[in-house]
Amino acid sequence: MNHPSTLTITPVVRQRRRSLRGARLVPIALLLASGVGALADEGMWLPNRPPTKLLKEKYGFEPTAAWLEHVQKASVKIGASGSLVSPRGLILTNHHVGSGQLEKLSTPERNLMRDGFYARTPAEELKCADMEVRLLWTIEDVTDKVNAAAKPEMSAADAFSARRKRMSEIEQEAKDRTKLDCEIVTLYQGARYHLYSYRRYTDVRLVMAPEKSIAFFGGDNDNFEYPRYDLDMCFFRVYENDEPLKCEHYLKWSRAGAAENDLVLVAGHPGRTRRLNTLDHLRFLRDVDFPFNLRNAWRREVQLKTFVQRGAENARIGENDLFGTQNGRKAMTGGFGGLLDPVLMQRKASFEKDLRAAVMNNPQQQAQWGDAWDNIATALQQYREFHARYAVIRGALRSDLFRLAHTLVQLAAELPKPSRDRLREYRESELESVYLRLYSPAPIYDELEIDRLAGGLMLMAETLGGDDPTVAATLAGMSPRERAVQLVRGCTLKDVETRKKLAAGGAAAIAASDDPLIKLAAALDPEYRALRTRFEDTVEGVERANYAKVAAAMFARFGEDLYPDATGTLRLAFGPVKGYQEDSRDVPPFTNFAGLYQRWQERHGEEGFELPQRWVDGKSKLKLDTPYNFVCTADIIGGNSGSPVINTAGEVVGLIFDGNLQSLVWDIQFDERQGRAVAVDSRAIIEALRKIYDAGALADELTGAGR
Repeated sequence: MNHPSTLTITPVVRQRRRSLRGARLVPIALLLASGVGALADEGMWLPNRPPTKLLKEKYGFEPTAAWLEHVQKASVKIGASGSLVSPRGLILTNHHVGSGQLEKLSTPERNLMRDGFYARTPAEELKCADMEVRLLWTIEDVTDKVNAAAKPEMSAADAFSARRKRMSEIEQEAKDRTKLDCEIVTLYQGARYHLYSYRRYTDVRLVMAPEKSIAFFGGDNDNFEYPRYDLDMCFFRVYENDEPLKCEHYLKWSRAGAAENDLVLVAGHPGRTRRLNTLDHLRFLRDVDFPFNLRNAWRREVQLKTFVQRGAENARIGENDLFGTQNGRKAMTGGFGGLLDPVLMQRKASFEKDLRAAVMNNPQQQAQWGDAWDNIATALQQYREFHARYAVIRGALRSDLFRLAHTLVQLAAELPKPSRDRLREYRESELESVYLRLYSPAPIYDELEIDRLAGGLMLMAETLGGDDPTVAATLAGMSPRERAVQLVRGCTLKDVETRKKLAAGGAAAIAASDDPLIKLAAALDPEYRALRTRFEDTVEGVERANYAKVAAAMFARFGEDLYPDATGTLRLAFGPVKGYQEDSRDVPPFTNFAGLYQRWQERHGEEGFELPQRWVDGKSKLKLDTPYNFVCTADIIGGNSGSPVINTAGEVVGLIFDGNLQSLVWDIQFDERQGRAVAVDSRAIIEALRKIYDAGALADELTGAGR
């Protein structure tokens, strides 16, 4: 799906009765709306707390424990989402999820983004230098263990710090015991803590990718639109001990696909939702966070368009940045529109008013949770004072070289500390991933780095002012462009061995380094740390403690069968394949190959509507009525890109790659009247592999031919 991973509960809740058994799950989106009588297909459900009763009551489907475990262990996290689809470690995900690796594997002579790729033999599969695949193996509730570290007399900041240290200890203890990658996931924004243990693989190889022009047919014009005609797919393979991974759990392929009104399920890693946020928190997003990020997205998009138009090589090395920026800007625009919707905000206000009234009318609950909403509002008011400064110090300099420099600077400062006292990203259980990224041999392009740094330096100056001491010191008496050129041309970090020596040398090597980006990162790091500490102490710590109270109030009123906000971890969503109405016209659920060629004829010659020559030549080979893309009501958001769409038998019927425009409000509140998830049909994937790409062996592997 083409949402940014940083996007967006209206939770599904169970109405409170004396006994919760037999109670009915009711989404808050429906509780807030009057006159809605049916249950919506809402929810990004935890794999260990699925909506079993709701699925059985509404669809007659009751997933067993074995079914859930199988789907969990066949789902992969690769930045976004993917799935194992053969017993030989084959992974299916989106082209736009794999595009970063395609870009790194490309050269001016072999442009994989433009021309596509297919390995006809295992020896031809291309090894990805810094790709990481994780399979969720076990889940354990460690809420009591984490909360035991926070004492009643502690301030919110001290309690937050104590919990965070205890989390690092639990993670490391679990990793030592299981030899798995272990991570504690914060749920309901602080009410629950679950320990997720993963199997991790770093030998990943590219098997097949189509051309970008067919994977993203329609370009920015059609992004988040429907009908769509995209073959947004990509295949990788996981290796272990230099052999394809032998998979006990993988998703079989459906030859029949899905039909209209069929129930389908989506297993993926939605990045972030804000549906549990208080009304004041939504106002903060509306008035501060979204406008700031949207302005920056627009300015960076203009800069990148200028960059890629300077020549073919600039277009090759910069198109992925441009795609990501355009995609994020369009998604944020949709989310911002939801925050500006007075009906949506009024529903949130009414629900919050009723919940707070219930708490205040109960003396015990009032004493425990009554101050939560005001505490969150106070923290956000304080955040307004330094939001912009923290944002630019933290993220303006988004270049590969600066990221490497800052990682080296922070590693030197963090490694001497006990793991529990380090910044979370440098705790012992995370270091393998840190070093994988730090020592990646992926190419770094000077011209793109200069453009990134010049844009970031300009953003710092525009936001903080030219006379700001940090800005003045960072620019060192030069214009943003001149300073960027100096920093990139003088940087030594493109050499992996240089990075390794600096990392091994620790603080002494960093202090002695003459590398200009190392010096800049070292100069900026103290202010970054101070702002981060201020944020954690006055905002994040307060939110964590008080959102736990809000969640407790909701549990008390509605029961605990409600799903938490998305956290970038595995979730299960569901809903039927179903069209919708838009502007008084029916939008059918499926498109087909005939529609692709019709769309191409209508827009032929326009940017984004180019067809690869093999698709022009291969039209006569295709069965044109083959279903191509389809929509369903499954609840998704950014991060679900690459999620498998499966039927009740656990077979792949599609591949999530997008949502329509009406789904962008799902960041804040779910609404299935027009909002839809968009997927590539499994039948189209096989038809294209066999008829267009002469990839019969790959199609056979997917469909199990010969097994």
